[in-house]
Amino acid sequence: MIGRIVNICISKEKGTPKSRVREAVIIENFGLEGDAHAGSERQVSLLSLERVRAFEEEYNKSKSPDERLSIAPGAFGENLLVSGIDPVKLPVGTRLKSGEVILEITQIGKKCHDGCTITKLTGKCIMPKDGVFAKVLKGGLVKEGDELVVLNPLTACVITASDRAYNGLYKDESGPLLASILAENNIEVLKQVLLPDDEDGLYKALTELTDSEAPDFIITTGGTGFSPRDHMPEATLRAIEKNAPGISEAVRSHSAQYTKNAMLSRAVSGIRKNTLIINLPGSKKAVEQCMDLIIPILPHAAKMMRGEGEF
Repeated sequence: MIGRIVNICISKEKGTPKSRVREAVIIENFGLEGDAHAGSERQVSLLSLERVRAFEEEYNKSKSPDERLSIAPGAFGENLLVSGIDPVKLPVGTRLKSGEVILEITQIGKKCHDGCTITKLTGKCIMPKDGVFAKVLKGGLVKEGDELVVLNPLTACVITASDRAYNGLYKDESGPLLASILAENNIEVLKQVLLPDDEDGLYKALTELTDSEAPDFIITTGGTGFSPRDHMPEATLRAIEKNAPGISEAVRSHSAQYTKNAMLSRAVSGIRKNTLIINLPGSKKAVEQCMDLIIPILPHAAKMMRGEGEF
């Protein structure tokens, strides 16, 4: 995924609007040279140009020509205004590269301070939900127009276990939904597989996908209940080398907010090599609810499996 740095902005004093500069030096573990907010826990801020334009268009809909607003670079307090990549859709832990500079996203959104220029003008600000903050892993020079590349996206495979869907009695909707949720969160789906509820076949798929594709994650849907043909947990337990019970326990607890039947789920989670395997229920609604819980922890889980992060 490749975008572009449209504008670079800094402010020499905190509480003042940021001003556009054509280029800037980004300093490792610090931020933009000359920016008053450098050195804080939020070293570099990023915002999507497309989201700024959408905000501008929405605000101006009900305004007369004399009242319409043209939002200048840095008005929301962003350091880097970018196009072609929507940073808010990238999970925490995603790394971005521009030239020699490497950033790692550490936070999505923040509370808007009272002195925000746009808030004073419009009563609204998009930074609290659309702004992204990153730390500087490697410094260097950045210029307006430079490419911004998403590095090493996380990868996943999806397995649906269902006799009826496999035999064409109904359409598999949970697997495609799961794949789309992963893709929307910058997790590349390498393969999506639909299989019958057969323990040996599911075990073979889990092991072969892990060994051949080496994904960060295999997320399964279906086959976790009390039915005589529900074998996904047994297949997963055969495949994994390390158990990760906390994930499935958290999923059951989260799902219990929506249905008491969540306690009947036998789903398990664990690690084979450097792949985290997570069982989810078979319904679309359950997949959506469970992924809301799981998505935020996946980047850190991948880093820990690679030996790059601590608990």
